[in-house]
Amino acid sequence: MLKQLIRLAAALLVTAGAVQLSAAQTQKPTDDTLKDRVEYRLETAATVRKYDIKVAVDAGKVTLSGDVATAAQKADAARLAKIAGVTSVENLLKVDPDEDKTLTERAKAGLNKAGAKIDDAWITTKVKWFMTGDDLLAGSHINVDTAKNVVTLKGTVKTQAGKARAVALAKDVDGVKNVVDQLTIGG
Repeated sequence: MLKQLIRLAAALLVTAGAVQLSAAQTQKPTDDTLKDRVEYRLETAATVRKYDIKVAVDAGKVTLSGDVATAAQKADAARLAKIAGVTSVENLLKVDPDEDKTLTERAKAGLNKAGAKIDDAWITTKVKWFMTGDDLLAGSHINVDTAKNVVTLKGTVKTQAGKARAVALAKDVDGVKNVVDQLTIGG
């Protein structure tokens, strides 16, 4: 009888532990985590990355604001913001056909899409942020150096696809004039 009680108690403890683990695995991401994930998706999507789209998250509800050039870009931004954990998306983006002209003028003046000055430190930080969030680069060891708007990538990536992705992400950053690829493929 005592052995049966001990077995029952052990089984209950294992079940309780599994329930706690299951609950921890299904916890909703925080608003800050959702904001970061949505911003990353917008910043790395070819259709909308050049626009200054602001993201706010409150209790899982995403609000997008800023300007884009077309209705299709506005719709794409909303689609990209719909990720796991987001309860709804309020799309307050304004369609401004002159937005591309505004962005071109900022770039000529050495400013990013938000109007901030682009320098080597800003580029390096942005490239590193892009690479941190990319699944193809998980487990990679990449050093990013920027001099006179030229990015040099050194280190190792796991696959050829990861190498190509690292170079592509670096090229997509505002202000980058060239990317020097010194990455190697290794485990």
